[in-house]
Amino acid sequence: MPDGKPRVRLRQAVIAASELEPVAGELRRSLGLGEPFRDPGVGMFGLVNTVFAISDCFIEVITPSQPDTAAGRWLERHGGDGGYMVIFDLEDLEGARARADAAGVRVVWQLDLPDISGTHLHPADMRGAIVSIDQSRPYGSWRWGGPEWTETISSGPPGRLAGVTIAVPEPAEVAVRWGEVLGVRVSERDQPRLALDGAEVVFVAASGRSEEGLVEIALADLPSQVAAHEPLDVGGVRLRPLLSA
Repeated sequence: MPDGKPRVRLRQAVIAASELEPVAGELRRSLGLGEPFRDPGVGMFGLVNTVFAISDCFIEVITPSQPDTAAGRWLERHGGDGGYMVIFDLEDLEGARARADAAGVRVVWQLDLPDISGTHLHPADMRGAIVSIDQSRPYGSWRWGGPEWTETISSGPPGRLAGVTIAVPEPAEVAVRWGEVLGVRVSERDQPRLALDGAEVVFVAASGRSEEGLVEIALADLPSQVAAHEPLDVGGVRLRPLLSA
């Protein structure tokens, strides 16, 4: 908790895809990732998934495995694959839960385990994507990454999630809502943005509700051969490598 301020980290970005393996395979090849974790726990949501570690951050791909799932309905409304969810790791989770409740944000799922807590917030209230406010214990572990991360601080291939870009019709308004819940002030530069611990969330204008979503993932500290690549689209999301200073 540097400077006495609770940390808020961007830990995981989630892509929804109509077919799992093509998107997961392209993601793995493009970023030079290792073997993913396949979480049987997402079956409760009617999904199958792959979770790729990048240092101590993660990119997940989900696909509906049965009819009438929330992700399946989202894919239909969206008209194809795209960015679906953003997961944050907060030291002050109880404060964030209280702020979400005070703001009238509905909770669609909540789980508290000894080593991690998770809370999915309703996308109609947060806008742009499903927001999950989580807390790892010890801070830096990540049960959602698989057994080697459960109650353990581990590491995957080089890199990290340096930011996500969220497209919404009202960027300034949505930035305020996300910042209010996360406990992070909005910076009004070229676009509204939230400065997190080692990453940022940027909000840009979308032309309509069907265009809303997580549209870009910025990646830093990648191996030189990957960082030199031009931005590319995988699963309806733009992957943007950041060059080292």
